[in-house]
Amino acid sequence: MFDYRSLFDLSNRVALVVGAGSGIGQASAQGLAAHGAKVWCADVRLDAAQETASMIHEQGGEAEALFIDIMDTESIAAALAQTGPLDVLVSTPSINVRKPLLDYTSEEFDKVIALNMKGTFQVVQAVARGMKEREKGSIIVFSSIRSQVVEPGQSVYAATKAGVLQMMRALAAELAPSGVRVNLIGPGVVETPLTLQIKQFPDWYNAYASRNALGRWAQPGEMAGAVIYLASDASSYVTGTILFVDGGWLAVDGRFSPPLPKS
Repeated sequence: MFDYRSLFDLSNRVALVVGAGSGIGQASAQGLAAHGAKVWCADVRLDAAQETASMIHEQGGEAEALFIDIMDTESIAAALAQTGPLDVLVSTPSINVRKPLLDYTSEEFDKVIALNMKGTFQVVQAVARGMKEREKGSIIVFSSIRSQVVEPGQSVYAATKAGVLQMMRALAAELAPSGVRVNLIGPGVVETPLTLQIKQFPDWYNAYASRNALGRWAQPGEMAGAVIYLASDASSYVTGTILFVDGGWLAVDGRFSPPLPKS
C-alpha cells in the first residue's frame, strides 16, 4: 500500500544546499532539515553557512557548514569529499548585472555567464555523477520567471536562466534511466540580497508587487515548500520540469485590471 503519510519525510537523506548562507538557499536548508534531512549548508562565505547551520541546530535539525566555490572544480571536489553520498542537491547561486545590453562590457557578460551557467553546470555535473552510480537522487536548480519573460536590463541574466532550464531538462532525460530526477524552481520576485537594490526604490518595488496576482513580494521561506516537494517522494514521478513559485506573475497579462461586469 502507498504510504501517503511519509511522502514528505526526508529522514535518513543527505542534502547539499549550495548558497545556503542567505536568502532562498538558507530557507531551503532550513526547510529540508525540518523534514528530517541532514543538510550540508554550503556557501562561498563560510561564516554565513555556519550561521545557517546554527539556526538549524537551534530548531532541532541536523546540519553542517561547508565552504564551496562553484567556480572552482577543486573546491567542489573537496566539498563532496566531505559530504559523502548525497540524496539531494539544491543549487541557488546566481548574479545579475542590470543594464541595457548595448552597455554591457565583455567582462560583465563573462561574469554573469560564468557563475549562473558554468558554475551551476560544474556543481550539478559533479553531484550527478555520484547519483547516477547509486541510481538515486534529486537535483533541484533555481531558475527564474526570467527564463520565460524579460524586461529591459535583464538580457544576460534572463539568457542564463533560460539556458539553465534547458540544460537541466536535457540532464533529466539523460539521468532518468538511472532513477535520478532533475527539476527546477522558477521564483518570481523574492526579497533576498540579490533584489535588495530594488527595495531601495519604492516605485520599482511596488510596481513588481502589483505585477503578480497576489500583489506582493515573496519571502525566501515561501520557496521552501517547492524544494521539499521536489526533494521528497511526493514528487517521485516528476522530472525535467520547472515549478514556478511566482505569485501568479506568469498568469497575469499586464498590470491593468479592466472593469468587468458584475455577476
